[in-house]
Formats: sequence, C-alpha cells, structure tokens
Amino acid sequence: MDRTFSALADPTRRNLLLRLKEEPGLSVSELARPLSLKLPGMMKHLDVLYDAGLITRSKTGRTVSVHLSPGPMREAMAWLQRYERFWTASLDRLAAFVEKDGEQ
Repeated sequence: MDRTFSALADPTRRNLLLRLKEEPGLSVSELARPLSLKLPGMMKHLDVLYDAGLITRSKTGRTVSVHLSPGPMREAMAWLQRYERFWTASLDRLAAFVEKDGEQ
C-alpha cells in the first residue's frame, strides 16, 4: 500500500491513471502524446505505476499497451474508508463553525 500512495502522490501519474480509466489500453506513445514528456520520462512514471501494481502492460509486436489494475486501488480505498468517520466528523464540525461564524 505504501507504493500505491507513493505512486499516487505525483500529479502526472494520477493523470495517466485517469486517462487509462477513460481510454483503456492506450499505448505508451498515446499516453505520452498530450504530455510534455519524452519517452524515458514517461517510462519512469509507468515503471512506478507498474511497481505499485496499479497498471499492467502487454506487448503486441512493437506496441506496448497499458491497462489499469484495480486491486491496489481497492486496497487503498478500503484502508481510507476505515478512517473516513474521523475526517467526516471534523468536516462537519468545521462546517458548523463556519456557518455559526457567518451569522455573527
């Protein structure tokens, strides 16, 4: 799970995961095209995502396609949900405070 959160800490990697959610099976070149990354930089990001188990890669000829792998994300979400009640209560208290302060 540490690798999952570490991989998700980078906005470029989160963007790649979002694109793969919307367009499954994109090639490495297709993923890199809209970003200002050269292929070596893109491969480093993909390696981090792969090492975290968030993606899989398959090769057909010279084309490498990338797919989401939902297992690690499900595990991270389950972990976060265990703590959701703590921040929900805090956010509720903050909202009540702001509303009360706004009335004065």
